[in-house]
Amino acid sequence: MHDISELERRGVPAVCVASAEFASAAATQAEALGFEVAAVFTEHPIQDRTDAEMAAIADAVFESLVEALTAPG
Repeated sequence: MHDISELERRGVPAVCVASAEFASAAATQAEALGFEVAAVFTEHPIQDRTDAEMAAIADAVFESLVEALTAPG
């Protein structure tokens, strides 16, 4: 989250990508850092997934990720 905050401060679009299990933690950390974070959450868990499963998870959030990166700030 610190990296995303720093990138945004420098004018570089950034998005937090994590599994849904970490949505609350991401919001808490963003609030503590004093910024509103663009975030995309994947299904959980992602550990022990096959390459094909990971590709499907990435495909499922791809449009949301692009939207978050290109949305007016």
